[in-house]
Amino acid sequence: MTYVYTFIIMLGFWVLLSGKLDPFHLTLGVISAALVAWTSTDLLFRERQRRGRLAEAGRFFRYIPWILKEIIKSTLQVTVLALHPKMAEKIGPHLVRFRTSLRSNVAKVTLANSITLTPGTITVRVEDDLFLVHALTPELSAGMPGEMEERVARIFGEDQR
Repeated sequence: MTYVYTFIIMLGFWVLLSGKLDPFHLTLGVISAALVAWTSTDLLFRERQRRGRLAEAGRFFRYIPWILKEIIKSTLQVTVLALHPKMAEKIGPHLVRFRTSLRSNVAKVTLANSITLTPGTITVRVEDDLFLVHALTPELSAGMPGEMEERVARIFGEDQR
């Protein structure tokens, strides 16, 4: 039954984003939604109580403003760096390795994507609980993973409190 729910959600997004309701586009939407639902139903609907999923969704929506603020801060830092007359001296690309306490794959992917979304950092690799992140400067990687990992852990109920 979760496959059907996923299919309906994906088809709804297809129609919403494409804005076309002719037979050709609807057929493409049905095919695409079916493929996405077939490959990712378990990501959208995990075996949990409904209340747990709704609470998780609520916590995720509270995370969005915080991550947007972090993206804006990093964008400003990278912009200042790119426009600085001594940019070559200020850039110090390096790799940062750290272990995460996150347990679920969805939480790890959320953390990896959050790191990559903030300008100046890119998640290069995630293996088990080891992250490898490329950062443009030491300032951009300071405190990694820190607060971001804590917030992601809260979303998925993995916080240690």
